[in-house]
Amino acid sequence: MADRQSGAIGAGGGQTVRNSNGRVQVAYLVSEYPRISHTFILREVRRLRELGFEIHTASINHPDRPPEKLTGQEREEAAATFMVKPAGISAALSAHLAAIARRPLKYLAAMMFALRLGGTDLKKLLYGMFYFVEAVMIGEWMRAAAVRHLHVHFATPASTVGLIAARAYPIGLSLTVHGPDEFYDAPGYCLAEKIAGASFICCIGMYARSQLMKLSPPEQWGKLEVAPLGVFLDEFAPRAAHAGSDRFEILCVGRLVAAKGQHILIAAVDRLVREGRRVRLRLVGDGPDRSALQEDARRRGLDGAVVFEGSVNPDRIRPIYEAADVFALASFAEGIPVVLMEAMAMEIPCVATFITGIPELIRDGLDGLLVAPSDDAALANALRRLMDDTELRRRLAQTGRRRVVEHYNLDLNIARLGEIFRRRLEADG
Repeated sequence: MADRQSGAIGAGGGQTVRNSNGRVQVAYLVSEYPRISHTFILREVRRLRELGFEIHTASINHPDRPPEKLTGQEREEAAATFMVKPAGISAALSAHLAAIARRPLKYLAAMMFALRLGGTDLKKLLYGMFYFVEAVMIGEWMRAAAVRHLHVHFATPASTVGLIAARAYPIGLSLTVHGPDEFYDAPGYCLAEKIAGASFICCIGMYARSQLMKLSPPEQWGKLEVAPLGVFLDEFAPRAAHAGSDRFEILCVGRLVAAKGQHILIAAVDRLVREGRRVRLRLVGDGPDRSALQEDARRRGLDGAVVFEGSVNPDRIRPIYEAADVFALASFAEGIPVVLMEAMAMEIPCVATFITGIPELIRDGLDGLLVAPSDDAALANALRRLMDDTELRRRLAQTGRRRVVEHYNLDLNIARLGEIFRRRLEADG
């Protein structure tokens, strides 16, 4: 990391920082990195490096799995990532002593800012102090690496850490906002303060952008960039001719949490089974709802029709997609799900709910089928239509792939993100 040269500080606090080879340097902060449900962040980081960026990574917590369960790429990333909490008390103390010695007034101002974010709530005040401790550790890590811009995925607690760090250190801050979780407790997540404190914000779609507009005055809207996610088209190329099996395979990939609506999907499958249809639902993922979902399936007598696959590493997911006849999401809340993009790219017809950012990806009847959230009868009907209409499945599979190719090609979208970084950082420099 030697021989770096830094650009000037801009009025907004952002900086263009390049090393001796002219590479723009950016630090990425994530709550948990690597994480199996956030593989898109790992892909983004690695592709930005291929595009000439020098990306440093920090994670508040350990990866979500032990080293032996990580993929090779994940182990590489984990080994090169600064882990904040695992660094321990001694590292935190060392960072804070260095910060006090170097910039005592900035240190105190940032501490007071962190406390103000908590308001009068004692629990939030306590968390504010935790975030302040982590923010100084991040700031000292960036100072040692001579990195002057911090980018944070999700406007959740990790970005609060980033916001405080930007008060304590001469660094720029930007965010990628996904939604919708961040929007449910806008005051608790300090979204207004984050919009005001960020140099710019990348929104994964128009829905996310609209919610940030709702939370900010029009003079802040110029900060909002649309930077869609996507998939690598070669990695999720169309599968070979699908032979099918003795059962119609319905696949759902996602964490087993209330927001994903898997109980509704199980209820829809129950309707189909009671009609005498041979179907099997495969749920890929894990989470706090697993035991309740298993009990729901057992109570309905669906033990053989609902299979819980658990978490599956990214390098083993493709064969599971290949076996599917349709992909289904019954979610109550989503941003724009990458798993839908993956299925569509592989020409698997999709059924999802008509909520939040999903209609930006799937146009009902053109790229897939959309149903109202919580309506298991409508979901069962959509699945029934696909079971009974081979031509509809073929058409939706092909147009779904085309939709992803045109709008969610990750190679193109990361290049677009890179241009946003360059343009914004150079403007602030």
